[in-house]
Amino acid sequence: MLDDQDRMFACPPAPGSPRAPFGERLHDAISRRGHLCVGIDPSSESLAAWGLPDTADGAATFASAMVDAARDTVAIVKPQSAFFERLGPDGILVLQNVCRMARGAGLLVLLDAKRGDIGSTSRAYARAYLLPDSPIAVDAMTVTPYVGVGALEPFFEAATAGGTGVFVLARTSNREGGDLQDSVSIAGKTVADTVIDEVRRRNGGSSHGSFGLVYGATVKVHLPDHANGFILAPGVGPQGGNPEDLAARFGESSSRVIPSASRLIAEAGPGEAALRRAISSLNERCTTALR
Repeated sequence: MLDDQDRMFACPPAPGSPRAPFGERLHDAISRRGHLCVGIDPSSESLAAWGLPDTADGAATFASAMVDAARDTVAIVKPQSAFFERLGPDGILVLQNVCRMARGAGLLVLLDAKRGDIGSTSRAYARAYLLPDSPIAVDAMTVTPYVGVGALEPFFEAATAGGTGVFVLARTSNREGGDLQDSVSIAGKTVADTVIDEVRRRNGGSSHGSFGLVYGATVKVHLPDHANGFILAPGVGPQGGNPEDLAARFGESSSRVIPSASRLIAEAGPGEAALRRAISSLNERCTTALR
């Protein structure tokens, strides 16, 4: 059963009622429930491992089980939009229902969609997810800045208006990422550092701003100390990220790191008790390391 505090931080507000900025809600939720973000990735492989059909119905069963296991255990979950989109219109409906279910369960929802475009297209993407009355309303989403951080302004504006958040890709853990993200501009800064600086400026002086970064848990280049806002750190588990290494990798930003894991948790399923144990154990390891 959710207490009043959980409902205030995670659930959509009543029409016309104010809600705290996403960064504040996330900070409070993490302080109570720990740092781990549970990824919800109904891939073909994960569905098969659970004995589920590779259909929208199978994805719905998988995702609802992950939400049930995460409730009252962590602060935030991260559905990966692509694994729902691949299943067509029915998969999109499942995604919408999963986001509603998770928020109703007292969880913050970070949609991993990596959207990014210019002008009216960015405004349409932002309108789809970041306002309280959006078709698939979430608490935050990931965006990609490689048409320019300035082109993401519609996302920042919608997040500010809706009390939601944006996580901007800065340095990703995939092997190819460094070819672009570590490139140095004529100004002498890497592309990743330029993104970090732009996000820092938009957060102002707040370390709990609503605009965060995506910085992989397996990246060998350490996050600069001047970064602010929250840091989504995917890659814990099969990709090679070790919870005990997080503090050394992220240094002074450790208290704002949100390590994300999906496959490592899903491997414990499909039983809810086993999933809850896996989530609780990994959350404890990550939170102990980061605090």
